[in-house]
Amino acid sequence: MKKYLIAIVLLALISPFFVFAQNNSGDDSKVYYVNVPVEKIYPTNNGYVIYYRTQTGITTVGLPYSWFNEAAGKADLVRLPPGTNMPSMSVFYRDGEFSHVRVYIHRNRNHFTWGSIPQGIDTSRFFTDEDTLKIKF
Repeated sequence: MKKYLIAIVLLALISPFFVFAQNNSGDDSKVYYVNVPVEKIYPTNNGYVIYYRTQTGITTVGLPYSWFNEAAGKADLVRLPPGTNMPSMSVFYRDGEFSHVRVYIHRNRNHFTWGSIPQGIDTSRFFTDEDTLKIKF
């Protein structure tokens, strides 16, 4: 009787590992991302102009609003919880091709990383008609 009781207890302890184990098909191994710190975010008429830090300095990229509005869009805005977290941008690649971008921003627009571009400045050069994002890192 003790053997059955010990076997049942061991089975109860071990079975959750088998039940919740995930079966990876190997598709996730082809996905990677690059994370860069964001210095400034400028909302414009066309989208967000983001200044981010690279190894050589500061570089600019434009993310059109249409990327954020689609159901399975190419971009996500993730609002950071209150605190001292610095904004960042993660660019995801699948099979070496751009997949999507996720921008982690402060929810408070008064934070120093949010900026405003003066009226009359042409920001269309940051937004191309391409469906891809090319960043430097």
